[in-house]
Amino acid sequence: MTTNELKNRTKKFSLLIIDLAEKIPNTIASRIIINQLVKSGTSVGANYRAVCRARSDREFVSKMNIVLEESDETLFWLEIISEKEWFEIKKLESLIKEANELTAIFVSSLKTVNNKINNSK
Repeated sequence: MTTNELKNRTKKFSLLIIDLAEKIPNTIASRIIINQLVKSGTSVGANYRAVCRARSDREFVSKMNIVLEESDETLFWLEIISEKEWFEIKKLESLIKEANELTAIFVSSLKTVNNKINNSK
């Protein structure tokens, strides 16, 4: 997957998170969770763009770790929404799958660059 394809994929993910947030019932608890979900979900794409501007492998790793944290946090909030049954499970499944796939991509990228850094010592 190219950098531009992943930029587009993470932006699409952000938009899907926003779409989901706008459809969840409005309660005191859900407002808090939705706020956290939108923050972390949109941070995935925004921070991935920062990764693409990294000036070194070490900077790449530092920034990519932020992206990984945000994608994992987003997955956590999606699981909470699922378990609270605030949204249809069937409709959440594709978003949870995408969050898992993005997380796996970020982990793989981190492993590759960390190996490169460690082998150049």
